Amino acid sequence: MSAAELDQAVQSLVRQIGHWQQPRWAAVATTGNVPRADLVHRLVQEIANLTADAEGEPRRVVPRLDNDLALPDQLRVVAADLIAAGPGAEALARAAAEVTATRGAL
Repeated sequence: MSAAELDQAVQSLVRQIGHWQQPRWAAVATTGNVPRADLVHRLVQEIANLTADAEGEPRRVVPRLDNDLALPDQLRVVAADLIAAGPGAEALARAAAEVTATRGAL
């Protein structure tokens, strides 16, 4: 897995969700019994955790913003942070798998 492949997976997901308005974010995801916004925020947190691990830093909670419309931007930022941290192929593969799984669940 390469950084470019992770970036492509993130961009595909952002294209899918970037235009959503609040009712779509609040709708229940196709898998599980949680709103779509919760799934995407969980993904953002997972990628932030991978970044912290790659940097040798403690994990921190990513704030849940009041406006779910910010989630695509949060996803872009944490993915860029992970790529900039220069993680190994395993971390990149795990992040890409999380992105793909989330995309499928939405």
